[in-house]
Amino acid sequence: MIANPLLWFVQHSMWDVPRAPVIGRDTWEAWQQGYEVVNRLFAQAIVEQVRGASRPTLVMLQDYHLYLVAREIRSALPRGQRPTILHFVHIPWPGPEYWRILPATMRHAILDSLCAVDVLGFQTREDGLNFLRSCESLLPQASVNYRRGRVWYRNHATHVHDFPISIDVEALRETAQTEEVAGFRADVEDMVTGCQVIVRIDRLEPSKNIVRGFLAFDELLEDHPQYRGTVQFLALLVPSRMDLKEYQDYLSEVMAAAGQVNARYGTSDWEPVRVLVGDSYPRALAAMQRYDVLLVNSIVDGMNLVAKEGPILNEQQGVLILSERTGAREQLESGALVVAPCDVFATAEAMHQALRMPLETRTEWLSRLNWIIERQDIAAWLCAQLQALVALGL
Repeated sequence: MIANPLLWFVQHSMWDVPRAPVIGRDTWEAWQQGYEVVNRLFAQAIVEQVRGASRPTLVMLQDYHLYLVAREIRSALPRGQRPTILHFVHIPWPGPEYWRILPATMRHAILDSLCAVDVLGFQTREDGLNFLRSCESLLPQASVNYRRGRVWYRNHATHVHDFPISIDVEALRETAQTEEVAGFRADVEDMVTGCQVIVRIDRLEPSKNIVRGFLAFDELLEDHPQYRGTVQFLALLVPSRMDLKEYQDYLSEVMAAAGQVNARYGTSDWEPVRVLVGDSYPRALAAMQRYDVLLVNSIVDGMNLVAKEGPILNEQQGVLILSERTGAREQLESGALVVAPCDVFATAEAMHQALRMPLETRTEWLSRLNWIIERQDIAAWLCAQLQALVALGL
């Protein structure tokens, strides 16, 4: 009830605040008997390993499930035995005004513990700035230095950096050459014969903005009727957290939105929107190879790796349409059409621009994206973190 149902929604700014969240007794029980306990157990296991180590230790914590671990580690060990701690946050970090949705006790515990790490990593510079603002506004006695990206708190310095995560380019290309992917590629070709293809590949989460993507396609078909019968929207959607009512309701909204487009424009031999629900990574890779337009219009995303995988695999000189609120935008905007995620009209026009973009321009943009992604791959992400530790003398 804490990590996914509460923290994930806070950090993606997804709450309908007049109605949710409702933080009641069950929430507090989940915090005290679940989240705090699990974090303490992780910390105890790490402390045991650190005590048995014969050399200085580096602890690399990941994401929002383990926010309280660092303070537990520092409290359990004397100064001379404490490891260097690096914590990387994969999802967005909103400003202090949204963190005030959480009770003061919860948000203070999170900020207090994250200020026990030595290097705190985020996907984007904006996320890091929002963390500094959160400390300045919500953490008493914290001293924030924006120029140096540093928080001084409880006689300890936490250095805040952005380390945009990426993909293993070579492993991705190798996987895409398998017979299984080739089989799915043939299936995709059968689905879209004779059509240009707009593809989206997402988990079924409200933050992915799937419904507005279908509304934008509806707008495209209304404003530019030449695409009726010649363009197909292929949506590969992976079920996610379906035990949560919000996600169940969103699946119903997604299917209704796709159905409305099909009912309005579909014919006996053309289905405008094809939705495939299921977890098939090989099928997703095949669709990446085939797209003419890749739509990534998330309301907010820490990074969005589909925006990096797609250009690496694409064989059609396809165009990336990218939400300005994805972490990937900072790196990839020079080779993408960038849209505001709530602007359905502008997204429809971006689809139109992408579908009629000259081959020379598409080729240039795709080559630019490949150049960026290849040089900032997953190995570079890890190396950047280790280099930051070395530069800081940690």
